[in-house]
Amino acid sequence: MTLTKDTKKLNLAAYIITGLVFISVGLMRRIKIDVGVDLSFLAGVHALINACVALVLIVALYYIKQKQIEKHERMMFIALGLSVLFLISYVAYHFTTPETSFCKEGAIRTVYYFFLITHIVLAGISLPFILFTFIRGYTRQVSKHKKMAKWVYPIWLYVAITGPVVYLMLYPCYGQ
Repeated sequence: MTLTKDTKKLNLAAYIITGLVFISVGLMRRIKIDVGVDLSFLAGVHALINACVALVLIVALYYIKQKQIEKHERMMFIALGLSVLFLISYVAYHFTTPETSFCKEGAIRTVYYFFLITHIVLAGISLPFILFTFIRGYTRQVSKHKKMAKWVYPIWLYVAITGPVVYLMLYPCYGQ
């Protein structure tokens, strides 16, 4: 099956977006910009957005299992939109706000770093695949979409759930 011009354009956009996100994430911990506004409140907003993404993903799965394709599609647009909102806010936060270090000792530190590292690694790895899976669904390449979604979906859901978990574990350390 040959790809349509629209699919090729969307794939190119996915590659460009992925590259820009990777560059931004690579720079945001090295560059700090003083915008004259305290954006530290965004950490909690990020956790809330991620929790909403997780809920929307679960609802989307329910709808597709019920063969309610239009409702599933709507939920996936919402999940992707929330993820874009999260990503823009997350990058702005990290360009403007100092890092918060984990302040606890003992076994909880290992648990925290397990969740943090798996969250970050899987978020980075999954980004282009989330976009390509979305494109396959949007362009009605159903068999390719299903094949990708079977392994991309649980990773995206894990990332959406572990974001708030990491925030809640780090919460006592803010302001220290």
